[in-house]
Amino acid sequence: MTEMNLMDKYPVNALEIAKNETTIKSVDEIIAYLKSKIDAHPVAVYIATFDHYAHTKGLESGNVASEVVDAKNIICCFGKDLSNPLMLAVRPRSFGVVELDDKFVVSFMDAPNPQAHEVMVSWVKSIVNK
Repeated sequence: MTEMNLMDKYPVNALEIAKNETTIKSVDEIIAYLKSKIDAHPVAVYIATFDHYAHTKGLESGNVASEVVDAKNIICCFGKDLSNPLMLAVRPRSFGVVELDDKFVVSFMDAPNPQAHEVMVSWVKSIVNK
């Protein structure tokens, strides 16, 4: 897992997974896998799946890198504390799942809750199953 500040301000975690490191074969299968993790979690709730690839390709001015085969986001929320109205600015959570010819890239921004963050890290790392 690589931790970085994307565009010098967004704390992002990303894992590149070679296709020979997982039994999962597509973005849709990774999304389904993460959804099963969300559904089984006692606090997390599934919100939506967004087809970022189709959306961007469908825009007249949309630009998708030539190496990108597919790209979707799965959106969920771990929020169990709403004691500060500004917490909504950092929720919900989103996993980005991108397929390239030889690998998948799964990424997400740091979660404000350290326990939720660790859960997200563990879910992404568990995609590597070979």
